[in-house]
Amino acid sequence: MRLTIVTPAGPDSKAGNRATALRWQNLLESANHQVEVVTQYEGQETDCLIALHAWRSAEAVKHYRQVWPGKPLIVVLTGTDIYRFQHEFPDITRASMDAADLLIGLHDLVAEDIPERYHDKLLCLRQSAPKPPVAGSARAEKDQFYVCVIGHLRDEKDSLRAAWACYHLPEDSRIVVSCAGKAHNEEWRLKALEESRSNPRFHYLGELDTPQLEHLMAVSNLMVISSIMEGGANVVSEACRAGLPILASDIPGNRGLLGDDYPGYFPVKDDEALARLMLRAETDAEFLAELRSKVTALASTFTPERELESLERALARCKKG
Repeated sequence: MRLTIVTPAGPDSKAGNRATALRWQNLLESANHQVEVVTQYEGQETDCLIALHAWRSAEAVKHYRQVWPGKPLIVVLTGTDIYRFQHEFPDITRASMDAADLLIGLHDLVAEDIPERYHDKLLCLRQSAPKPPVAGSARAEKDQFYVCVIGHLRDEKDSLRAAWACYHLPEDSRIVVSCAGKAHNEEWRLKALEESRSNPRFHYLGELDTPQLEHLMAVSNLMVISSIMEGGANVVSEACRAGLPILASDIPGNRGLLGDDYPGYFPVKDDEALARLMLRAETDAEFLAELRSKVTALASTFTPERELESLERALARCKKG
């Protein structure tokens, strides 16, 4: 098939939507599809349009439906679509959802947070990650326990929660938190830099390239994902594939990937609860091993092969005629 993927994130962006679009392009081209990734849809003919983001890609969805009313349309629901924009801008967001032949959700619990009328057109898939170096495989300082936070710094990610949790740790804790990601705006950049200067346990590393991120995960003992909303974070896939234990905020987007029985959840924005879990992971070898066992068991659900199978199933379901 000739496919067009539209994403609001531009060619130079390292945002999740752009990474998803490029990964899907590579996967689908490996299956002999022709795939074009664009930031604006201008009416070109295609066998199927895949729109990343119901709200941000609403104009592309509307234009495609006007020009090609009989052709397949897939709309991918992001975290902000599900947990913000369908409530703040319901007419725009749900117009895209109504127009779609198929909706893709990126975690297993999406159906619980969208209207029931969309359930029949929903397909949930898990984003994949390549097999990275095994967590803890690189040399690190033996007298420190490394915690990493990876992702763009913005309100939805609650990006400094692990840094603030450090203030609740005992003096003899060996925990050091390293945060990698581009700041969403100048306010977030300055907050991260100031925290890095004033908090001896916290280091803001800025935006890293792929080898640097792989090294960070390889030296880390633990990852923290503190988001207040997620559509299904790809960093979860990466951590599971690396066997890197995770502490995650208790939100649907994390539960929908890690499962209800995962033992590493903490209440949203609760840095004291997060500090207790971080300290437990540092001092309780059995707890850390349990977390590692859980993510390792999930690793096979985040492979490129599984993701491609889901994409092919999505195309088959929405194909018309």
